[in-house]
Amino acid sequence: MSANRGCYPCQNGVDKIMFSEKEIRFAAARIYRDMPATSQIQWPLLSNRLGCNIWVKHENHTPLGAFKIRGGITFIDWLLREQPMCRGIITATRGNHGQSQTRAAIAAGLEVVIVVPEGNAVEKNAAIRALGADLIIYGKDFDAAKAHAEYLAQAQNLYLVPSWHPELIRGVATYALELFDQVKNLDVLYVPIGMGSGICGCIAARDALGLSTKIIGVVAKNANAAKLSFDNGEVIETETADTIADGCAVRIPHADAFEYYSKGAERIIEIEEESIAEAVRIYWQSTHNLTEGAAALPLAALIQEKEMMQGKSVGLILTGGNMDLDEAASILAGNMP
Repeated sequence: MSANRGCYPCQNGVDKIMFSEKEIRFAAARIYRDMPATSQIQWPLLSNRLGCNIWVKHENHTPLGAFKIRGGITFIDWLLREQPMCRGIITATRGNHGQSQTRAAIAAGLEVVIVVPEGNAVEKNAAIRALGADLIIYGKDFDAAKAHAEYLAQAQNLYLVPSWHPELIRGVATYALELFDQVKNLDVLYVPIGMGSGICGCIAARDALGLSTKIIGVVAKNANAAKLSFDNGEVIETETADTIADGCAVRIPHADAFEYYSKGAERIIEIEEESIAEAVRIYWQSTHNLTEGAAALPLAALIQEKEMMQGKSVGLILTGGNMDLDEAASILAGNMP
């Protein structure tokens, strides 16, 4: 397709995210023009409670309250260089990916259309609109919204931003780079899995630095397609993905992401809904940080594996804190939303 009729992404294999340390540090330098590095903090109440040396990587402290901002910066920077005639973008999201792409694309002067599923977090929807996107609500879940975004990309002549792309991974890998730079000899790192950019970024950074840290993926039991795929050695879809960890509510794993984390992850753990909610409460009690459901998955996984992690140095990626007020109030009060 010619540039003046729009621009659409090509498929990229996993070989494209075998980044060198220099390439990830270059991405970090680009990101730091828009935002500072985030902190990795030891919280004594957490470490004492679980009997290990815990470092929390606070991606909830970015300007958008989530790690996705990094991939938005690097992806749009790449897009402007590769497709200078592109007039606008479209993508599907449960919230944080959409905010990230909107923020970067609007700053670059592009039109933005974001598709979210029905029942999406009200405050995430409001944030996307406030950033300047045209928000469309469609479908029962993320995967239905994703299919609609693919249709609209052709119909409206917009660039379809995927949920998984090498430039997204390179941007996301910078938070793992920051963590590994500051915390030496980290034994284990727990990372939630949605479409897979987070865990793939962590694997990419670890491998680029030549580290031996074991990376463990975490999903909700109610949205466990990534675990089923990992355990069976092939992509497996689920019929539903109904979980309070909405950032990980995916029925269909991305094939390239799966191929990458199936080789680089140690294992994938699934977590019950009640345990996710309890991890949200523990984070609040121990750090006074509010976490969204997906961001609580790593702590819930560590609690589940407490006995085998005694005395180890453990990283937890707190991927974001964008939870609606009503849901947060219900969970912090000891209820399920």
